[in-house]
Amino acid sequence: MQDDDQESVVMPKKNGDKFLCFLPKVEKTKTEKPAVHENTTSLILETEKRTKLKTPDELLEALQDRCFIRQEGWWSYEFCYNKKLRQIHVEDDKVVQEFVLGEYDAEATAAYNRNLSDISTLKDPRSKDASQRYHAHQYTNGTTCDLTNEPRETEVRFVCSEPRAMISSITELSTCKYALTIQCPTLCKHPLFQEERPVWYTINCNPLPKDYKQQKMEDDVVHEHDIAMVTDKSSSSVLEEYAT
Repeated sequence: MQDDDQESVVMPKKNGDKFLCFLPKVEKTKTEKPAVHENTTSLILETEKRTKLKTPDELLEALQDRCFIRQEGWWSYEFCYNKKLRQIHVEDDKVVQEFVLGEYDAEATAAYNRNLSDISTLKDPRSKDASQRYHAHQYTNGTTCDLTNEPRETEVRFVCSEPRAMISSITELSTCKYALTIQCPTLCKHPLFQEERPVWYTINCNPLPKDYKQQKMEDDVVHEHDIAMVTDKSSSSVLEEYAT
């Protein structure tokens, strides 16, 4: 039986058999995108008024006194939470070349996040998953850049990701200005930073009698519905972690 929030569509198979399928009615916004739920951000902010959530920085305290290393070819990148980020080359367990890409700047970080809200809602346009939000810290006053004659600096972006904390990527946004992404499981405890996932629907279909004919000449119209499969692809890299 068709519910009020469903619409019926006759869909044929290749062999000519027809089925009456019940599709969920999806409200369209002005941009023609489905709007089936309340805005996630607004809902969470409203919930926070009733139940005090930990701030991103409180959740990131689990990284205190921890350092992480990511190796990319000749260079390795060493990040120590709330301390500094270094680009180093190691030979025989000794650092033979080093550039500081920035030291933690509490004042710049506070000023940067002051213009947002207590909860950061930034999204990384370069990320594989552009819907993933991040919380940013500013690292400044690094080694002077030969090309710009200015200190190197880095924006460190913390994202929700399981199962463990690690450096997932480093990108040079412009000359001697970098973005380092840190995956952090504890940030997943805040609902705003959880990965946005597509909405899935169940479509029920019933076979129709072979002599069934649609009204209003609808037999000549074929409705095609594409079903997309979502897969999670992840890449691995050589990583080390240690405590300071």
